[in-house]
Amino acid sequence: MTAESYASSVVCPASYSSLWSDFQSLCSCAGRLAGSASEAQAIAFARQRLAAVPDVQVREDHVDYPGWRCRNVQLTHAVTGAALPCTPLLGTASTSGLVAEVLDLGLGRHDDFNRHANDIAGRIVMVRHEYPFTPSHVHRRVKLALAQEMRASGFLIAYPEPDAGPVSGSSGRNGGPGIPALGIAAQAADALRPLPGGALASACMLVESEDFPARAPMLIADLPGQGDEWVVVSAHIDGHPHGESAIDNATGVAVALALAHLLAPHVSACPRGLRLCLFSAEEWGLVGSRLWLERMGASARRAMVLNINLDSVAGASGLTALTSGFAALDAWVKQTLSRAGLPIATYLPLMANSDHANFAAQGIPALRLIAGFNQPRSNLRFLLTAADTRDKVAPDDLAAALAVAMTLTWSALSAKSASVWTA
Repeated sequence: MTAESYASSVVCPASYSSLWSDFQSLCSCAGRLAGSASEAQAIAFARQRLAAVPDVQVREDHVDYPGWRCRNVQLTHAVTGAALPCTPLLGTASTSGLVAEVLDLGLGRHDDFNRHANDIAGRIVMVRHEYPFTPSHVHRRVKLALAQEMRASGFLIAYPEPDAGPVSGSSGRNGGPGIPALGIAAQAADALRPLPGGALASACMLVESEDFPARAPMLIADLPGQGDEWVVVSAHIDGHPHGESAIDNATGVAVALALAHLLAPHVSACPRGLRLCLFSAEEWGLVGSRLWLERMGASARRAMVLNINLDSVAGASGLTALTSGFAALDAWVKQTLSRAGLPIATYLPLMANSDHANFAAQGIPALRLIAGFNQPRSNLRFLLTAADTRDKVAPDDLAAALAVAMTLTWSALSAKSASVWTA
C-alpha cells in the first residue's frame, strides 16, 4: 500500500471524532505550564490514550532542568501607581522593586537598539511582540539578550493588540544571570509611552521568584518496525499559565495521538518503527527535548532517521513544513504530498522555534509542520496569550493537519531507504 492510498483509507470522517474529542480534552486541562497540575492532568490523559494503542511500548523519560517558579509579580506606573497587566517571562530574574524610566524601542529590532545604544543603560527597555512565524521576525529572546548586553535594568515586551492580555514566553535564562523581564498587555504599553513633551514614563517592576532543580517528563511511545531505525513524531504537551494553549500545542498533541492509533496496526510490517514523543519544557527555550537528546547515546540518536514535529498545526488554513536546512528533506516533503494531492508549502532555512531544532542540531533530518506561516492575521497571532483558546481552531483545519502528518509519517515508515530524505 502506498503512502497516498494508505492515508486516504485511514484519514476519513470517522477518525475525526476522536481527533476532535482529544483536542477538546487537552484544552480542558487549561494552560499546561510545565510542572503544573494542569500539565500533569494532560500527561495522564495522553498516557491513558496511548495505553489503548495495540502493541505500544509506553514509558516516561525524565530530564532534569533549571526550574523556576514565581510567587508574585507586579508592574505599576511609578507616578500614578496604576497597576498594569503583566506576566513574568518564564524563568525571569527577580527584583525586589526596580523603579526606572521606560525607554520605548518600538519593535526592538537591532537598529532600534543601536540607535539608542547610549540611552539604554539603567533604564527599562520596552519592545513589541512580533508575529513569530515569518522569515523576518526577531525573536523575543534576541531582543531580551540585546537589552541585557546593553545594561538595561529591566525588559518589557508588549502584545500589540488590545483585549488579548499580556504576552507570555520564555526568558531563556535557565538559572543564569539575567534582568527582570515581563510580558505586558497593549494597554500597559500605552500607559508607559513617553509623556507629552518627550519625557519618559517610569515604572516599578516587582518579581518574587525562585530557581530550583526541576524534572520534566517526556512521554515516549514506541511501535517497533522490522529494523532498528525510527521515525520520530513529536509534539510538546506543555504550555503557558493562561488560556488553554489550544493552538500551541493541543493541536499537535491531538494529531500525534491520532497517528499512534491509526498507524499501530501496520507499523510492525514496516522497515522502521514509529516513536511518538510528547515533550515537556518546550516553552522553556526548548530545553526538554534538547536535554533528552543530549543525554542519549550516539547510536540511539543515529537510529532516529527523521523527526516530524507537530506544533501549532491548526488555527489557520494551510500548512507549511519548516525543513531546517535539509534540502533533500524539503524535496521529499513536496514530492510526497504532491503525489497525495495534499497542498503544502515549505520553508528551507532553519527556524529554531520548536523541538525539531534540537533534532536538526544533532544532524537528524527534522521538520516542523505549522499552520499560519506568513499569515500574520491568522489566529496564530494569539499564541502566548490568554486568547489561545479552542474557539480559534476549526475541526476541518485539524483534520487537514492529520491528513498531511499521516501521509508523511506513513511514507517515511514504509520507504525502502531513508536516503530519499537524507541524500
